[in-house]
Amino acid sequence: MRNLIKTFSKYRYLLYQLVKKDIKLKYRSSYLGVFWTLLEPLLTMMVLTLVFSTMYGGSSRDFPVYILTGRLIYSFFSNSTKAALRSIRVNAGMIKKVYVPKYMYPCASIISGYVMFLISLIVLAVVAMARGVYPTRYLLQAVFPLVIVLIMSIGAGLLLATLAVFFRDLEYLWGVALMLLMYACAIFYRVESVSNEANRWIFDYNPLYAVIENFRHAVFGQAMNMTSMVYSLVFSVILFFVGLFVFYKNQDKFILHI
Repeated sequence: MRNLIKTFSKYRYLLYQLVKKDIKLKYRSSYLGVFWTLLEPLLTMMVLTLVFSTMYGGSSRDFPVYILTGRLIYSFFSNSTKAALRSIRVNAGMIKKVYVPKYMYPCASIISGYVMFLISLIVLAVVAMARGVYPTRYLLQAVFPLVIVLIMSIGAGLLLATLAVFFRDLEYLWGVALMLLMYACAIFYRVESVSNEANRWIFDYNPLYAVIENFRHAVFGQAMNMTSMVYSLVFSVILFFVGLFVFYKNQDKFILHI
């Protein structure tokens, strides 16, 4: 672990350049550029609010804020893990020519997505104020779910990046898994609307929903659910070290499969 930290410190400038490159490439051919980061969640929120506002008792004034809080967290996790999954194969040419710690590539994909995610929180702030959801002292608690989802994404990203080198079909399987995860995160419906109590375990054991739940509590001025916070933190830290271990043990084999 000490050598890993030393290597990371040595190549931190490279990580910065990779993050910068990812952001530039993402919006290189877009007329809206970074502005799309603000526009896309806003348009998605409007569509979801229009479709689900009457179906799940979401006619309340703050329902768009409820949707946006879940949508932003889920979108970051989904997009960053998909980018990390492809990162080793996408950078195969560079990996074959130049020595760079290979974990830099999935980490750069995730961190660049995190930067854009933080920028998109501007939309959440504007919508919340417009809908009468004003900041309280509980908003400071938002730091915890925001850090936890980053740790979770890095752990999942490293694990997926490793497995995707050896199993090319994983990208399609992960897409299906993310779709299932989206419905299990209560993004566009309230958990209270789930009439069958037997299905509540889906939310109790879903670490990403635990992050979304506590982020919503912070935005809406409520105390965190400490049980779900601790659960999501422990899960994320374990996933981080598992992902790091699997990646580190298999990285020397990547050159034979990319």
